[in-house]
Amino acid sequence: MVKVLQCKEYGPPESLVLEDVAPAPLGRGEVRVRLHAAGVNFPDVLIIQGKYQFKPEMPFAPGGEAAGVITEVGEKVEGYKTGDKVIVMTGWGAFAEEITVGADRLAPLPPGMSFEEGAAFLMTYATSHHALKQRARLQPGETLLVLGAAGGVGLAAVELGKAMGARVIAGVSTDEKAELVRKHGADEVIVYGREALRDRLKELAPMGVDVVYDPVGGDFSEQALRSIAWKGRFLVVGFASGPIPSIPLNLALLKGCEIVGVFWGAFTAREPDLHRENVAELIQLFQAGKIKPLVSKTYPLAEGGRAIRDMMERKVTGKVVVTM
Repeated sequence: MVKVLQCKEYGPPESLVLEDVAPAPLGRGEVRVRLHAAGVNFPDVLIIQGKYQFKPEMPFAPGGEAAGVITEVGEKVEGYKTGDKVIVMTGWGAFAEEITVGADRLAPLPPGMSFEEGAAFLMTYATSHHALKQRARLQPGETLLVLGAAGGVGLAAVELGKAMGARVIAGVSTDEKAELVRKHGADEVIVYGREALRDRLKELAPMGVDVVYDPVGGDFSEQALRSIAWKGRFLVVGFASGPIPSIPLNLALLKGCEIVGVFWGAFTAREPDLHRENVAELIQLFQAGKIKPLVSKTYPLAEGGRAIRDMMERKVTGKVVVTM
């Protein structure tokens, strides 16, 4: 039996239940992984409430990414063996001591990366990398505005933007978060509660910002779009603040800009070869010391609900991780 933090009915994080569950059978092309850590991401907030675009059959465990060690390899699996340390992209199910997944959901855990860092790596960095590289076509010397810059995907976007040669302006909600994003490479920082976003952007980027990275939604989206440069690219990454903004489309006309959706999960399924190239590039950037996951707090598996609650209440900087 393995311990699994189960969602048995839609509801708040406090409704999750830790139970002993029989191990899943191992199918052809699958591996069994003993998990050491699982990342906590905003989709976990949505999926346990039935608000995510995917609705797994009940009961299920939240947790879309993890890291651990392969304990068993099924038929027709190539490139992996028992004892390999791996990162696992699960979609859901990672709040568990063990998981059985297809080998195509794995990536090698890079040398020098801890299990906790591995569990905090791919979803945020791969989302931001795909957004900035394929969707925004970010170029050296361009100006990138990152909203929600102290969160998981936001902080990854700050680091990757710098690695790609951009000038990075980070938007955050507190002075503590401002200090954090500066340490991770932000050239300029705007603290929402202290400065008017649009007024400050006029000072920092009089001709507008080339790319807006927006995982937050809400009130700041339109302000950021109004501050975009001619032929700028506005990246719709998520809506962590809750409200989905209604954008006046005449702004896209007046700015000659693009409003671009970023759906990394669908991208990995539709363009798996390009996704693998992206992962290889991210591993190289990690090994070169240009990016490094920030794990700000860990929680034992039994307290995975509290980790999601902290995510819901926007108490998280960088990433938080559940450990087994």
